Amino acid sequence: MRSWLPRVYPILDSSVIRAVGREAFLARIGALLADAGVSLLEYRNKPGTDAEVLADARVLRAVMPVGQVKLILDDRVDVALAAGFDGAHVDAGDLPVQDARLLVGPGRIVGTSASGEAHLPEAIASGADYVAFGPVFPTTTKQTSAAPIGVSGVRRFREIAGPDAVLVAAAGITLETAPKILAAGADAVAVAAAIFRADDPAGEFRRWIELLG
Repeated sequence: MRSWLPRVYPILDSSVIRAVGREAFLARIGALLADAGVSLLEYRNKPGTDAEVLADARVLRAVMPVGQVKLILDDRVDVALAAGFDGAHVDAGDLPVQDARLLVGPGRIVGTSASGEAHLPEAIASGADYVAFGPVFPTTTKQTSAAPIGVSGVRRFREIAGPDAVLVAAAGITLETAPKILAAGADAVAVAAAIFRADDPAGEFRRWIELLG
């Protein structure tokens, strides 16, 4: 089932949030992205406290309405529920997918990651709604020791996963490389730096959906 998944969605990483005027920044960027046509957004704040992440998440939820924008929170299933998010993304060290599903129920999204080709079958078998993988290219917004897999790696992931698995490629993806990644077998690309380090993130996102649909 892929109808809920756009071909591109933003990952808002806390590293791009301004230290001063945090709430106002989040409210403004969230509203602009919703107006630009974002239908799915992941919020990632790995170093933040639960209180900070919850406060941030509630600001985003207030300006990105339920039914218009699906919001996914990285790592913290309990905070996602408290903020009224539509789901959570869990990795190694977080709650297992099955336990996350018990908490959020069948109507919300639970995503996970495959850290390499060897872990992909287990990630698919977990029952997650999608499996994110990468880094496709070098990334500046998430610490990782994994080597970039390139477009050929995306193709290998699809071959291993088969046609039915929902795969999201991430890390280092640009507007120029995204079409090749989708053609290689990814259902969607998740993008952080290329959107949020642009002068106008909402306008940049519009460029992406104009190209990718």
